[in-house]
Amino acid sequence: MSVSEQVLGEPGAPTSEKLLVVENLSVDFGTEDGVVHAVRDVSFSLGSGEVLGIVGESGSGKSVSSMAIMGLLPRTAEVTGSIRFRDNELVGLNFKEMQPYRGNGISMIFQDPMTSLNPVYTVGWQLAEAYRAHHEVSKKAAWAKAVETLELVNIPQPDRRAAQYPHEFSGGMRQRAMIAMSIINDPDVIIADEPTTALDVTVQAQILDTLLRIRDETGAAIMMITHDLGVVAGMVDRVQVMYGGTVVESGPVDEVFETPRMPYTVGLLGSMPNPTMLGKRLTPISGAPPSLMNLPSGCAFSPRCPLVVAQCHEVEPPLADTGSGGHHSRCHRWQALAEIDQPQKLFAHEEIGVIEDPASLLVADPEHVLATNLGEAEENAAS
Repeated sequence: MSVSEQVLGEPGAPTSEKLLVVENLSVDFGTEDGVVHAVRDVSFSLGSGEVLGIVGESGSGKSVSSMAIMGLLPRTAEVTGSIRFRDNELVGLNFKEMQPYRGNGISMIFQDPMTSLNPVYTVGWQLAEAYRAHHEVSKKAAWAKAVETLELVNIPQPDRRAAQYPHEFSGGMRQRAMIAMSIINDPDVIIADEPTTALDVTVQAQILDTLLRIRDETGAAIMMITHDLGVVAGMVDRVQVMYGGTVVESGPVDEVFETPRMPYTVGLLGSMPNPTMLGKRLTPISGAPPSLMNLPSGCAFSPRCPLVVAQCHEVEPPLADTGSGGHHSRCHRWQALAEIDQPQKLFAHEEIGVIEDPASLLVADPEHVLATNLGEAEENAAS
């Protein structure tokens, strides 16, 4: 059963208790060239046992939002809005005031474990120190907790592995060690910032399975930041699509993926590689993401949108309710999009010189395929 199919009462299933509530969060960075509007008016909530997916292109504000929640942004960042954890306001707290919440109430799994773990200390020592930062226990008790947590994330021979250094771990084991560090203090919310980046598919599946198992055993909520839409489809309860520093679509993952109501989401889903389309070109979204320093007037996606009208260039749309069970879209034309039978065709392009089965041509005469253009290769294969 998928995560989205779970019901209240099952282990790890989402509840109505709101652990984290973010309202109108904005983050600006002042630079010599101007102000970078990294995050603009972002709002969402996260309940106990819930998994929220955050997707979008690089530079859309996903990671900055999570760093704002953790209080890890540099002093040059101007953070406005509200971040409440268990009804405690976090915006405006200094480093010392954030310490009881960071790692203990809200923890984070960073994207690159090799740069997140200290290379000169053993993995067990680092885990034990993370535990002692929030608990008054002996070094021996903290070490035992570190070994226990490594075992919880399925690291073999945890007592021996705890005495090893990060460079002695494989990529997947280092990522599991980071998960262990994030859960050693039994946090209520775990923020996972692209935890499967640069890992092979098998290890990715193990990491995601570990996260869901931890969620089931501890009841922690998970905020999953990723580029991988496949991960989102198979793991999260709700999804939030970000573009140009703000949320452009949100709702239950099945609802958003099956009936997107924002052209950007349509393009994002259509750009995924399809194994049934061997030899076909991918369907990209034309243009490039906007500069967060010089955002276009109106809708941030308007320069790339196939449904754009004059209103889109003039007024930025609100995040409106589409009337479909918590499904929201930041688009003036979401109703027009809903009337299109196959919205993916909005981003389709003419296929020119594309080989239907390039693998067969490569096997037949690899040097010839490399030496000729696609059109000639296809003619030779037909003959």
